[in-house]
Amino acid sequence: MRAKSIRPLVKDGPLRLAMLGMVDGNGHPYSWSAIFNGYNRDKMAECPYPGIPAYLDKQPAHTFGIGDAKVTHIWTDRPEDAELVAEASLIEHVVARPEDVIGEVDAVIIATDKGHEHVERCRPFVEAGLPVFVDKPLVDNEPDLQVFHQWVQEGAPILSSSSMRYCKEFMPYRASIDDLGELRLATITTAKSWERYGIHALESVYPIMGGGFISAVHSGTSERNIVHFKHRSGADLIVVAADDMYGGFGLLQLAGTKGFVQTATKDTYYAFKHQLEAFIAYLRTGIRPFAHEETVELMKMIIAGLRSREQGGKEIHLEDIREEQG
Repeated sequence: MRAKSIRPLVKDGPLRLAMLGMVDGNGHPYSWSAIFNGYNRDKMAECPYPGIPAYLDKQPAHTFGIGDAKVTHIWTDRPEDAELVAEASLIEHVVARPEDVIGEVDAVIIATDKGHEHVERCRPFVEAGLPVFVDKPLVDNEPDLQVFHQWVQEGAPILSSSSMRYCKEFMPYRASIDDLGELRLATITTAKSWERYGIHALESVYPIMGGGFISAVHSGTSERNIVHFKHRSGADLIVVAADDMYGGFGLLQLAGTKGFVQTATKDTYYAFKHQLEAFIAYLRTGIRPFAHEETVELMKMIIAGLRSREQGGKEIHLEDIREEQG
């Protein structure tokens, strides 16, 4: 079978992006749009997520912008939110329906983090042939994983990731953990729910441990998720996602036969910007920053954790979660 040629997904010249959707607890349309466009400091101060202007205001002006890509269109679930986002993040066009951006932009960003909504939020743009970036997690259930996998197999340019994949504090351990000897244990923490934030924890450590996760056992509750994953290397991964554990977001521990390391993520802006830069590079080159199969395995880990919780702590094997339909 002849291999598909790799080619850019967009034409040369300025890139027009649409930022679509905003749900409770997630202010990405403000921050992500500002990373591309710059922002109005006075209007951003009105953002209902105070952490966003707090870290944006720390950044030198020259760090804003990603080449010639701009967020030119905005739609949010509540129309009144779109107006403030547009003013704060310098977005020219507010649209009445998300589909209104078809024919007006080169790619879309689905800026919501409820996995069970993503198939229907993405469908119009996949069918229109537009490249799509989807906020984490891509899905939280098996049927939706199968839909996205089929779309990608058919050639749809879809990318999804957690910003924690790009956390600079963890990068040295992605390069090498040889000085730890053979890895025996990894632990990682996050605030909020397993459904929406578990992927932040998983994608933090996945590039370090690599693929090959076998099974999940959930021994906590929906408010205090404690999930044990077995890896084919023999190492164990313990993930904790607790609703109110805001003081413990992104704490990583790696322990091996010769040494250990403990560190934490601190620079949100860096992670977000590099995540968005990876999407723009994908549009410009057609080369994925990481394999789609990694996203498939990560989504199986999310689903396995949920199934184990629903089944009272039963061990769930990832191989029993299918990405292929039928």
